[in-house]
Amino acid sequence: MATSATGHTGHGGRARAGWYKRNEIALTPWLFLIPGILFFAVYVIIPIFQSVWISFHEWDGLGAKEWVGTANYERLLTDDRKFDVSFWNNIRWLFLYLLAIPAGLFIALFLNQTVFGIRLYKSLFFFPFVLSQVVVGLVFSWFYLPREGLLNALLAVFGLGPVNILGDPNLATYGIIAASLWPQTAYCMILYLTGLNAVDPEQVEAARLDGAKGWKMLWYVILPQLKPATFIAFVVTIIGALRSFDLISVMTNGGPFGSTRVLSFYMFEESLSEFGFRMGYGAAIAVVLFFIMLGFIAYFLWSMWREEKGAR
Repeated sequence: MATSATGHTGHGGRARAGWYKRNEIALTPWLFLIPGILFFAVYVIIPIFQSVWISFHEWDGLGAKEWVGTANYERLLTDDRKFDVSFWNNIRWLFLYLLAIPAGLFIALFLNQTVFGIRLYKSLFFFPFVLSQVVVGLVFSWFYLPREGLLNALLAVFGLGPVNILGDPNLATYGIIAASLWPQTAYCMILYLTGLNAVDPEQVEAARLDGAKGWKMLWYVILPQLKPATFIAFVVTIIGALRSFDLISVMTNGGPFGSTRVLSFYMFEESLSEFGFRMGYGAAIAVVLFFIMLGFIAYFLWSMWREEKGAR
């Protein structure tokens, strides 16, 4: 009986091993992907659905949830001036933050040369990317100081009066965006430098033989080969613009008079600040912000898919 049982087990083990060998090509990738999929589901997908569910409740984060239906969304869209200010500030962030993409491209084109000291120049342009956003915020806060700041010292050289950028409700948002463009431009520059290393030199040489140079070379030969880098730059820049929080918190804390609030900062104020603990209302703001991001990213994915399908 023992020999028979052992033999049976061995036969079953060989059968299972044979089944895995037959399906190895299909199964092996999933074995590597499963840990990442589980991690993504637990920390991204499930919290998204939890946020949507909480947004239909009134909740302080500790007690029982009270179902209020769409009341949070109705208040957001009809009777909340802070939400309106935050939303339009996000729109400003979105369009002005995109300036980092062409700026990063042209810096990358400048640095993609073999001249003396180019490594030093690359290090200087790369430097802002490795700085913490908090450090960037502090540096620009000192830069914008109305009396002691370097900006007003430079303006004084040209005979211009001092400007209190972070204290002016009409200028503060643009001052923070300018500060955030510094590291974001460095990030886009890195993406384009990587993309330029993959540009086909034979296509460039063929275009030169045909007489292409300058803007024509850039537009018809270089940029089409940089589409993957451009796509990543667009997605990362849009997400960064819509979830901007740390610079606002460090430089103005939403002021002056709430003029620099964006949706992510307003969500924090409603949910977690000393004046908040309204988790349901904060979750509603987060859901609106999520769908705005999702809309832009879906549009770019659809555009890329359509172009690749057309190219086939």
